[in-house]
Amino acid sequence: MGLDQSYSLGHFRFHCGQELADAQITYKQFGQLNRDRSNLVLHPSSFGAWSEDMQWLVGPIFDPSRWCVLLVNQFGNGRSSSPSNSAMGLAEQGWLLSHIDNVRAQKQLLEDVFGVNRPALIYGWSMGAQQVYHWGALEPEWSSRLCCLCGTARTTAHNRLFLLSLRQALTADPAWDGAAFRAKPEQGLRTFALIYASWAASQAFYRQDVHGQLGYPSVDDYVERSWLPAYQRHDPHDLIAMVDCWLANDLAEATGHGSDLAGALAQIKARTLVIAGRHDLYFPPADLAYETSLLPRGRFELLDSVWGHRAGNPRDDPEQQGQIRELLLGLMAETPA
Repeated sequence: MGLDQSYSLGHFRFHCGQELADAQITYKQFGQLNRDRSNLVLHPSSFGAWSEDMQWLVGPIFDPSRWCVLLVNQFGNGRSSSPSNSAMGLAEQGWLLSHIDNVRAQKQLLEDVFGVNRPALIYGWSMGAQQVYHWGALEPEWSSRLCCLCGTARTTAHNRLFLLSLRQALTADPAWDGAAFRAKPEQGLRTFALIYASWAASQAFYRQDVHGQLGYPSVDDYVERSWLPAYQRHDPHDLIAMVDCWLANDLAEATGHGSDLAGALAQIKARTLVIAGRHDLYFPPADLAYETSLLPRGRFELLDSVWGHRAGNPRDDPEQQGQIRELLLGLMAETPA
């Protein structure tokens, strides 16, 4: 798979006011820039995802002979600067990551390493979509086309309850001392995985026994062999940092609009494709359709899939990949804003 490339941001002051003397952002590159540097696709990571988890898109979604695809790890995910690999702390120590930080870091990477100031497309799923919205509003001159899959510009009240349950699952473990983990929170991670498994798929997914078709004879086995390892591989402090960043996701606040989400979304001038999953429990289609209606150049599309939230990340579903690819071809054929 190859190793991530690392870029030093130097001294970096985060939106929360905390600082790192040598912040790092890591990424993988597929394909090459064309002569006029107009073919770069930026893909920020989703919750817990590493660049190798995203590289399935290269080929099925993005042709590397045409596009220069950058898969960029967000702060807190254990690859870019995170509590597990730097002096970064948690909210308990006054640290709170923001997508403002991710956009600033990614912008510096594009400028300094690639000499690009207007990517062909910024594409993201879930927490990646949150970053795409922030790109569009914070850097409108840099954003020509955006694609937001299964994510919102502001964390809703219902979604917030899900996130608080994840944080509580980890911090209720005996390994948590009120400020940090003294050991691996084994029971907390198991509860974390159970919560995620119940929300990330859909009722229809389990009713139709899709997990069984994937080779898991029971729901318990599905959680044990698929979901639990996905979070056990992470330092729990990194999981907390990403949960808190997701909780803080609010484009209106990030753009100085207070509670006015409509005013914040109106700043996005790029052509924006918003894709929802019909059975997404995190980001229901109605929430995404509402935000799309506030975008000057927004277009809403619906994926009719039982995979729930993961409809927007169809790593093992060629049919769903084809739908996303066709929607993107339409977006890329349009004149950029």
